[in-house]
Amino acid sequence: MKVLLAIIAFINGGFMLLDGIVVMLKGKYIGPEKPGPWANLFYKLDVNVFKLGPLFVAYGLVWLIFLYGVFTSQAWAYKLGLVISLLTLWYLPVGTLLSLIVLIVLLLARQKTGL
Repeated sequence: MKVLLAIIAFINGGFMLLDGIVVMLKGKYIGPEKPGPWANLFYKLDVNVFKLGPLFVAYGLVWLIFLYGVFTSQAWAYKLGLVISLLTLWYLPVGTLLSLIVLIVLLLARQKTGL
């Protein structure tokens, strides 16, 4: 389970960090001109999604800190994983799916090992 959590944290964190840096430098996200379905949530709140680079960088860094915590078996990694997964559910569709997987794995691991 540790490997699965690490892979997901790396994918989610690495992509969000890179995407945040790209949007801050180039004014567009990686991929198509129009951001994914997650952007619709922000459009409804009248938020310019192309100004969210720092948010993406912060999320990416927190995911990577979670990755470090998982690899080094830190006690705080479980709670950080729950928090960052819940806070990333808005990142439709892939971020939501990966966050749900992390939540499920963490909750199952807690039940099995009493984390």
